[in-house]
Amino acid sequence: MRSVPELDLLTIALLLFAALAAGWVDAVVGGGGLIQLPALLLVPGITPVQALATNKLGSILGTATSSVTYYRRVGPDLRTAGPMALAALAGAVGGAALASLIPADLFKPVILLVLAGVLVFTLAKPKLGEYDDLRWVGNGHRRIAAAIGLLIGGYDGLLGPGTGTFLVIALVSVLGYSFLPASAIAKIVNFATNLGALIFFVPAGHVIWTLGLGLGAANLVGAYIGARMAVARGSRFVRVVFVLVVAVLILRLGWDVVAEWLS
Repeated sequence: MRSVPELDLLTIALLLFAALAAGWVDAVVGGGGLIQLPALLLVPGITPVQALATNKLGSILGTATSSVTYYRRVGPDLRTAGPMALAALAGAVGGAALASLIPADLFKPVILLVLAGVLVFTLAKPKLGEYDDLRWVGNGHRRIAAAIGLLIGGYDGLLGPGTGTFLVIALVSVLGYSFLPASAIAKIVNFATNLGALIFFVPAGHVIWTLGLGLGAANLVGAYIGARMAVARGSRFVRVVFVLVVAVLILRLGWDVVAEWLS
């Protein structure tokens, strides 16, 4: 059991606000780790692996809430979400097992290039994700979904930030969903990836429970509000938020890469 470090009230308030905002962003389009994980890394004495593990505990309460909300109001296709989530869970367990062995900064330049391509691709196709235009049928569709889940699940266990964003763009651009059902499926899969990572992190003792549960409560509230807003406003709203989140993620990772090159 890891105990929470000594924190002042201002730091606690900032962490809870970051978790609330992360829950909202994650519920709408993914990418809440961009907010919550860097905030955790500001906690004195916390290691990167502890921050990643505690972030998963905080996030899983939010993804559980948004998954249930989307399921009730959108009815995502479980024939896609099921195999995708199971493969993602397996990938996340494997990724988490490697998290303490592989330096995260090796991946940042690659992720930055991928996100830049995603942003250009999305902006160049204004009709992308406006309507469902599903590709493949039957077992072929499910196999592609499972392969996407395994790949992105591995990334989530290993690093994490932007997982929901990658899931949404894969569901939209590869499988042909519109943005709203894509976000609904992504939440179910993201819950599975968080669970998979925790299957490794909890027995390994990396989770700071008090801090993670506090963040989880704030994340849960943000997720509920975000999922309700996304359902009410539809795919066009989700697309706009998606573009904004990807742009911010590019700026954040770009800043990190430049700072590392200059140091």
